[in-house]
Amino acid sequence: MRTRTVTPYLKRSLNIMVLLISAAVTPNAPAGTVYQFLQNQAEAGASITLQGIVFNDSGSALRIDTPNTLALQWRGAQAQLQTAIFTLSSSGNSIDLPVNNFVKLEWTGTAPITAHGLQSVTVADSPTKLAITVTPTLVTVPAIPPSSDSNSESQAPATQRVAATAQGSPFENFRNAISGYEPIYFVAGGHDGANARFQLSLKYRLHSPQDPAQPGFFDNFYVGYTQTSLWDLHSDSLPFVDTTYNPSVFWNKDAIWQTADQKWFIGLNAGLEHRSNGKEGDDSRSLNDFYLQPALNYRLDGGSTLSFMPRVKAYVQTQRDMHYPDYLGYVDWKARWAQDNGLAVSGLYRQGTAGRNATQLDISWPLRRTFLNMNGYLYLQFFQGYGETLLGYKERSASQVRLGIAFVP
Repeated sequence: MRTRTVTPYLKRSLNIMVLLISAAVTPNAPAGTVYQFLQNQAEAGASITLQGIVFNDSGSALRIDTPNTLALQWRGAQAQLQTAIFTLSSSGNSIDLPVNNFVKLEWTGTAPITAHGLQSVTVADSPTKLAITVTPTLVTVPAIPPSSDSNSESQAPATQRVAATAQGSPFENFRNAISGYEPIYFVAGGHDGANARFQLSLKYRLHSPQDPAQPGFFDNFYVGYTQTSLWDLHSDSLPFVDTTYNPSVFWNKDAIWQTADQKWFIGLNAGLEHRSNGKEGDDSRSLNDFYLQPALNYRLDGGSTLSFMPRVKAYVQTQRDMHYPDYLGYVDWKARWAQDNGLAVSGLYRQGTAGRNATQLDISWPLRRTFLNMNGYLYLQFFQGYGETLLGYKERSASQVRLGIAFVP
């Protein structure tokens, strides 16, 4: 019996027909957009085309505004989340779409340079979920010719293929090694006078893996830096109350173990950190600690992740008469629930001795999903308790609610 091969083009056409027929036979089906990639596999950093089929089954003609850009959220097997912006191939404008008609649109972008393996991709403001396999970027470079006095009978190939992560320019290697660490935000509130709190946090990967899909042990070492400031906005001179400088060296891997269905996975962050406020004399504050922070994560079916991340601390080279553990505790109890490209809620509870505790709650929402349609996140923060600043770690802060913007939630 003779078999027939279905070409990729025919397969895509059949998929589109099925999607449109499904929309047509659904009672009172509204207008909408169905997305699909025009390829099933791509190299990291390579160009990809996203096709959108805009259909109208609403019962009346519609004018539809086509977005110039789309934000795509990419998540790999280890739940690492990245964002890529795709741009409309033609200039954005409005489309007049009659009843029972559809139109094809295309957006182009690139696969994240650090993505590898099977990726789950979601499109902003759309329930569509896509899948695509990303392989490490390979570039062609001249091979080293054999020396004239070589006794080898074999000859080197004219070209050889090597991982781009090991062959990029110094600036590209530096840029690709930097990523966000703790949340980056600026929030302001008005309890006991206007004040603001802001934080900057980055980490730098010390070794770039030859194969991003299988990083070695030393490929997971990082240098981190976090800086947190409390700013007095109601006094005449607008002084900074205190700033905490927090460099660290640590080993981090998002998934050191996971179940076969990848719903459960365990990560680990462990290292040494230093915290100080850079002041002199009686106002000087400085401490160091080794920490161990396992992370138990669960991927929910609705496209969100629930994480429990307790951080256990052991203080070293710290002034005993400052009694930091009594106020900052030995364990930071952390939990987080985050939707893909949606709401994220993080909680922290820190218990010192004799009831000296601290509670912090952070809530973020992507601004791209608001009328502002801009990058970043709306950020709400609640804090109460001890240790909001190093300078005043013995002072209990009253309940404080601050609102602002985050770049990394």
